[in-house]
Amino acid sequence: MERKEQKLELLSPAGDPERLESALRFGAGAVYLAGREFGMRAGPANFSNEELKKACLFAHEKGAKVYVTCNTLPRNGEIERLPGFLEAVEDAGADGLIVTDLGVLALAKRYAPRTEVHISTQAGIVNYQSARAFYDLGASRVVLARELSLEEIAEIRAKTDPKLELEAFVHGSMCVSFSGRCLLSNYLTGRDANRGDCAQPCRWKYHLMEESRPGEYFPVLEDDSGAYFFNSRDLCMVEHIPELAGAGVTSLKIEGRAKSAYYVAVVTNAYRQALDLYEKNPEQFVLPQWVLEEMEKVSHREYCTGFFFGNEPGQVYDNGGYVRGWEVAAVCDGYESRTAVCSQRNRFFKGETLNVLEPGRVPYEIVVKELFNHDGEPAESAPHPMETLYIPLEKPMAPGALLRRKRSAPDQFYFYPIPRAFL
Repeated sequence: MERKEQKLELLSPAGDPERLESALRFGAGAVYLAGREFGMRAGPANFSNEELKKACLFAHEKGAKVYVTCNTLPRNGEIERLPGFLEAVEDAGADGLIVTDLGVLALAKRYAPRTEVHISTQAGIVNYQSARAFYDLGASRVVLARELSLEEIAEIRAKTDPKLELEAFVHGSMCVSFSGRCLLSNYLTGRDANRGDCAQPCRWKYHLMEESRPGEYFPVLEDDSGAYFFNSRDLCMVEHIPELAGAGVTSLKIEGRAKSAYYVAVVTNAYRQALDLYEKNPEQFVLPQWVLEEMEKVSHREYCTGFFFGNEPGQVYDNGGYVRGWEVAAVCDGYESRTAVCSQRNRFFKGETLNVLEPGRVPYEIVVKELFNHDGEPAESAPHPMETLYIPLEKPMAPGALLRRKRSAPDQFYFYPIPRAFL
């Protein structure tokens, strides 16, 4: 049976309603999110049952789909709550459930029979026989293991039913363990990574010492501040849309339900532009330089292409944090009388040049020649968080546009969660 060519789906994360709106405004064709239980990200606010209904309605109005994560490994004491959760997801109008556990898959087919089932990357699907087995069990999509090469994905595509969709992570943080199956957090903090509560000890600072073997050293790179030999690079495949499409990937997934609405907006917009350009002219696809530059305007670790080309992604050995070179100065709420009405996010000054990101447009710059505070009085700076501000502009600015400023020196963010055992 010959596989029909279809438009590639851009799938963005939505950790809360604000991030959902950001993803849809900047071009996501689908979003994935979680309820208050059974999702692999306990940190974000996530969605109550009522919020989930509103999210599905909003996304469907925008022509986008909603996939709900139910991909933890639930223990015996949690199973009794699953049927009610699954029924609530179906009642909300979700388009798909993302699951890992075979028991959850069976319950999903019983209690949410009209909702598609997608198999999570946590299931570690690395071969066509496994993909076939999940399809036979009723799954309409598999989220492939992140450890696969494009060549291996192409073989899975060639040896599975054409109706089975293949989803792959293409951008964001990577886990040091195979398909996220990690027990390091459990051992060190008592927080279960496979139930959405990872403390990310792979990002911590370590020193290696073996006192009974003087003169023998484990080959890790380190400096006086320690060694980060677990700390993986971030994934970025925005330059390789043709290769992903050629391998038969159906959906391009952006990691980051715990990331900010700004992160979701920038990355979604960049991939949306890349996808649109590719689909317009696949044979002559050339990624504009500005799209690549957008990847540097969000918090990130050093980038790599993961395992897609057969090479290992490697680690970031000299630090455990993010690089932040840009920040949001304000968000545009509307445009009237040749004036942008904005809400402040970080301090900026009259006379500054700000970079503007609007949905569907190449980023551009404006100079803040005049600035007025919420009372309409002239201002020299915008120091107050969330203050309403007025910036006179000759050309309209779209609601939701992000006004950004470059930091004088990029910040290094270090993430050292305090182990629960020490609280």
